[in-house]
Amino acid sequence: MAITQAMILAAGKGTRMQPLTLHTPKPLVPVAGKPLIVWHIERLAQAGIRHITLNAGYLADVLIAGLADLNLEEKLNISLHISVEQGEPLETAGGIKYALHQGLLNHAPFILVNGDVWTEYDFTSLRDHKLGDYLAHLILVDNPDHNLAGDFVLHEGKVSTKAANGSPLTFAGISVLSDKLLDEVAVGQIAPLAPYLSTAMTQSKVTGEKMHNKWVDVGTLERLASLEQYLDGNQ
Repeated sequence: MAITQAMILAAGKGTRMQPLTLHTPKPLVPVAGKPLIVWHIERLAQAGIRHITLNAGYLADVLIAGLADLNLEEKLNISLHISVEQGEPLETAGGIKYALHQGLLNHAPFILVNGDVWTEYDFTSLRDHKLGDYLAHLILVDNPDHNLAGDFVLHEGKVSTKAANGSPLTFAGISVLSDKLLDEVAVGQIAPLAPYLSTAMTQSKVTGEKMHNKWVDVGTLERLASLEQYLDGNQ
């Protein structure tokens, strides 16, 4: 059965992209004239993902209003839900658990995308991915200059920590997750995702693949400028 839902992580403050993010949430920062998060939403919709959830924290009201003005639900024939986190940011795993608790994500596998990356990756292959008994399937890329040490090792389709044999690759911030990965996370708990992924890796419960599509971690003004240069030359 195909995956029908996705979550985009969009609650961060984007402090490294100030002053752009002082009054604009990072997901709405324009990339070649289009808000960063809209690139993801459009690609997910093109892949047949109809239920998309975002989490929001920093400047949540601005993000909600900005997305409402774009009328993406009608234009793309999708359902767009926003999980607003109050108070301290819940981090990745905490944010996902909160969305699950609210019923904004079904208790079934879902695509997870970091809102501050940009990619030409086709999400169709993830829509059709079968997790089976595994807890996560990660998309990895060659290590960029800002993460030369990499994150994880991919060997024979399985992903493990850098302590394992092999050359580390960088996690692209794109994955398919089982909601069962977060069984130990309490609702409202501030919890990053990495420790839960690491535990699942020790249990050989994480698969992965390397992608070769264009991918950028749009975490700084310099990388944003470089991406816009790339898009100017390819449109």
